[in-house]
Formats: sequence, C-alpha cells, structure tokens
Amino acid sequence: MTQSNDGGTVEQLVNTVMGVKTESKNQSIPKQIVSTKELDIKALLMYKLGTIVQIGIILLAFWGMEKLVTLVDSYSSFPNWLSTVLAGMFFTLLSIRSRIFSPLDNTRSRQTYDSIVRPKWAPPPLAFPIVWMTIAVLRVISSLLVWQEMNQQFLVLPLITFVVHLALGDTWNTIFTVERRLGAAVPVVILGPWLSAFIVTIFYWQINPTAGMILAPSCVWLTVAAILVFRIWQLNGKEPLYPLK
Repeated sequence: MTQSNDGGTVEQLVNTVMGVKTESKNQSIPKQIVSTKELDIKALLMYKLGTIVQIGIILLAFWGMEKLVTLVDSYSSFPNWLSTVLAGMFFTLLSIRSRIFSPLDNTRSRQTYDSIVRPKWAPPPLAFPIVWMTIAVLRVISSLLVWQEMNQQFLVLPLITFVVHLALGDTWNTIFTVERRLGAAVPVVILGPWLSAFIVTIFYWQINPTAGMILAPSCVWLTVAAILVFRIWQLNGKEPLYPLK
C-alpha cells in the first residue's frame, strides 16, 4: 500500500511539474468525425501562424532578457553570478513551459495516448513526463553553456534555433495530443521536433562540444518518439498524412 501511494505521489509531482492533465479513466476522448479526406487548409494556416507567433514572442523575450542581463551586469553591487541565475531560470521556463508563449491550444493530456492502440513496446504514460523533465534539465544546462560561450547573448543562431525547435514541438503537441490528428502528426514530428533536435544539437556542439553532448540524448528520445508516432498511425487506421476537414 505504501509503495502504491508513493508511486501515485511521484506521478502527481511529475505531472504537476510538466503540466500534464490527468483525466478519469472513465472519461472518453471525443473522437474526430471525418466525413471527407479534404485538406483542412485553415488548420494548416493556424499551425503555421501559431508557430511563427510563438517564435516571435519568445525572441522578444530574448531581447528583454538581454536588456535585463546587461542592466544587472552594469551594477557592481550585484553579484557576478546573478545574471547566470536569471538566464538559468529563463531557460528552465522555456524548457518546461514553452507552450505558454503559443497561441495554439497546447494542453498536455494523457487522454489521446490512453485511448489509442499502441505497439507493445510503447512506454507507459508516466514515462513521458519523466523523460521530458530529464530532457528539460539537459536543455537548461546545454543552453546555459552556449549562452555563456556566446558572451551572454540570447539572440544568436544556436539559441534561436532552439526556440524554433521548442515551437515546432508545441505545435506537434496541438496536432497529436489536442486535436488527435494521428496522420498529420507523422510528417510534423519528423520534419519538426525530430529534425530540429539534431540541428540544434549540431549548432550547440559547434559552439561548445560539451553542450552538444549534453543535449544529444534528446535526439535519441525523439527518434524513439518519432518511430512510436509512426507505429501509432499504422495501428490506428492510417489516416491521410495531412489535417482533414
């Protein structure tokens, strides 16, 4: 009984940190009724616009952070490590809750994953927030190393690419988790989070090899995730690989 309670406490803590909503097992997810295979152009435009807006807002926040760090460093009364702490806090916010900058519905929920057919090797639902929380820590550390290497500048190519990666991941979450578009989720996860993760890691490696090595495990996980998304699509009807009306 104690082990069960401890497990439930850990699960609740992890889900709270990562912002994952847990629903009642008896609660069913409304299935999308598709009567046509016509491309939903409006949805495509919303995904693109939402991603662009999110990137723009975060870059604006980057600009604000640069001003703040410059201001802090200009006062000798502040300790030298304060700017690093502020940058670390900001990267932590981005790594855990980048979706707060997105205009799209980015609710983190287990409903879709719990309700679909999954391959036998699929990780249990609790594994995802734990893995993502671990990756978030790696992102913070590696981004801080790059930030320090780039003279404490935020608006630099490696970190901008990191922002694009986060925004693409949040948009994918909207498509898969929120809207349950299992077909459209396949090309998006490959061309979005998966591909951009490797690009970010390469950029980080070029600036600071240690940062690249720290971030590399995220590429491994996203490779597994991309394969899982593909298998889920295969096992759940193989709907067209684009958003349907």
